[in-house]
Amino acid sequence: MTSTEFSELQRTIGQLRHCVGALRARYGDVPAVQRLTNDLERIDIDAGDLVAAPVTPAPRVPVFAETEVVHIPDTPYDPALWHGADDEGVGGYQR
Repeated sequence: MTSTEFSELQRTIGQLRHCVGALRARYGDVPAVQRLTNDLERIDIDAGDLVAAPVTPAPRVPVFAETEVVHIPDTPYDPALWHGADDEGVGGYQR
């Protein structure tokens, strides 16, 4: 995070703190305002953590090789595979 980005983040957190303060003045210390205050403190702590120890994102690893081709045969499946299975949405298996 660059210093400009961090400054903008701190400015925005300050504006949010001002808004939560206005809500507290209007509604008092109700649970919703307490949760907003707690969330705001957590955002401030997390922003500070980003500056203290910048984290480099892990490289994205695909689940399978992008060049891997999966061949699906055109032959029908073995009917025994479906023996006893319900037809969902059709009313279930009738005995």
